[in-house]
Amino acid sequence: MDEHVSQTQPSAGPAIGEALTSDERDRYRRQLTLPSFGVEGQERLKASRVLIVGAGGLGSPAALHLAAVGVGTIGLVDHDVVDITNLHRQLLHGTSDVGRDKLASARDRLREVNPLVRVITHDHWLTSANAMAVIAGYDLVIDGADNFATRYLVNDACVLLGKPNVHGSVFRFDGQASVFGTPDAPCYRCLYPEPPPPEMVPNCAEGGVLGVLPGLVGTVQATEAIKLLVGIGTSLAGRLLMIDAFSMQFRSVMLSRDPACPACGTRTITTLIDYDQFCGTPGLHALADARAEEISVATLRAQLDRGERLLVVDVREPDETAQGVIGGARLIPMARLQDEMDSLPRDRPLVMVCKSGVRSARATRQLRAAGFTAVSSLAGGMVRWEEHHATERTT
Repeated sequence: MDEHVSQTQPSAGPAIGEALTSDERDRYRRQLTLPSFGVEGQERLKASRVLIVGAGGLGSPAALHLAAVGVGTIGLVDHDVVDITNLHRQLLHGTSDVGRDKLASARDRLREVNPLVRVITHDHWLTSANAMAVIAGYDLVIDGADNFATRYLVNDACVLLGKPNVHGSVFRFDGQASVFGTPDAPCYRCLYPEPPPPEMVPNCAEGGVLGVLPGLVGTVQATEAIKLLVGIGTSLAGRLLMIDAFSMQFRSVMLSRDPACPACGTRTITTLIDYDQFCGTPGLHALADARAEEISVATLRAQLDRGERLLVVDVREPDETAQGVIGGARLIPMARLQDEMDSLPRDRPLVMVCKSGVRSARATRQLRAAGFTAVSSLAGGMVRWEEHHATERTT
């Protein structure tokens, strides 16, 4: 079963101690025979509520495994759509899902994996305005965020609420995982007190990531969540697991709580900070308000045919634009947009274009945040543009 909530607080989940049904006993039979697990462990999973922040590279394996093992309620926070560049690592989604909301795609996939679990979708970005209310309704959080603003937001909210924060991150061939926010264990700020300067933070387009690496780290996160929920094993709390996929080496280092940590040490952080400003990333509040203003293929085509004074800006990578572009478009890869922003005209409309509309929507929001007023994103991107022209040629 599944549901979508527009409010931030999910309704109550299964009562603790609710007995397993015969269908559940059959489905989880191989798990019920585990030492220190058994029926009681499975019933604890059934009564558990886990929030996964991000239905992407880390959230995909975490959600799939938690649904498969029988976690009773899984919450998903995301407000993005599936882009073709996601598919090499985000296994919740398939080719037919390109252009769909990630939450809709994830919900359908999890329903297929295990219809006995409950899926709650939170179709908005996690912000300082809603994080406390969302996280309060769950037993623990799996942080699958891909940006520093959300990681600090999740950490601080979990510390304030006393919720475990199962952390994961990936970059190129390297991954990290840990458990923060448990009693007497350090939090994320103990390891990284302050975020790096914005200019030092690479994005996926610049740095890349090996497709299988999020699967490794997300599976570790799911494993840690299961152990915490059932109360078995030794968690990663107080340790940082580091994965080097290039040389296939795993090692862990001990972590200690920092008495001077403003979150879990001195407790000087009592409310959530405006993290979009704090971390120097595109405004999360702006992202939460609405998706970028869009322009349809038909409208853009008509404007171009009339010779209207607009500029098409293609933010795809060079290997993508080599396959064809809209006539007269200026080519600025997404990774270069910030550097090239001052060269863009502010006195004429801008239409941002990418493969399916995801990156162009982000580019639109980024430009609007920088003061550009007449900027929009081509709905459906070049995929829809090419489909439109193919239809024209056959009619």
